[in-house]
Amino acid sequence: MPSDASPELIRQQALAALTSELAKQGHPPHYAQHMAAAVIFQADLDLCAAQLARLLSWLKQNHAEIYPEAVQLVDATRDEFERRVQNG
Repeated sequence: MPSDASPELIRQQALAALTSELAKQGHPPHYAQHMAAAVIFQADLDLCAAQLARLLSWLKQNHAEIYPEAVQLVDATRDEFERRVQNG
């Protein structure tokens, strides 16, 4: 992949490649595309969680004075998100 490729182009290429691989494994193309999207979405969620965990760990180790406030912000964000989901 070219280093100047846009994130959207990279996502499209990843979706197409994974869809193709799943179809080669015998999944119907329509389902393969949905499965590929779900796999990519889950991988993105896992990456975000790993990034946040690493950032919090780094803060705790290198900036202990602001670590508690960062954890409170993360918790407040989760609470706000859960309220929005519950309220539709």
